[in-house]
Amino acid sequence: MDKKFIMIRFLRKLINLNIWGGRHTELTNLKKYIPKHLRGQKITEEAIKDLIEMEFLNTKQSTGQTHISLNSKK
Repeated sequence: MDKKFIMIRFLRKLINLNIWGGRHTELTNLKKYIPKHLRGQKITEEAIKDLIEMEFLNTKQSTGQTHISLNSKK
């Protein structure tokens, strides 16, 4: 699998769960949406980092964890 596939999968799942703006979920929960053999891979971390850099995802520190949500302006 390539990074683009993982990025699309993350975005599609967050859209389906309606995780926009003020509604957020833990970063660890996002990794549950891809197959188990990819969860700890470097390509997964790069995909998340790229989505944040492209401003598709907003990040927030909450309860000691990084929470994410979709950027409603995009």
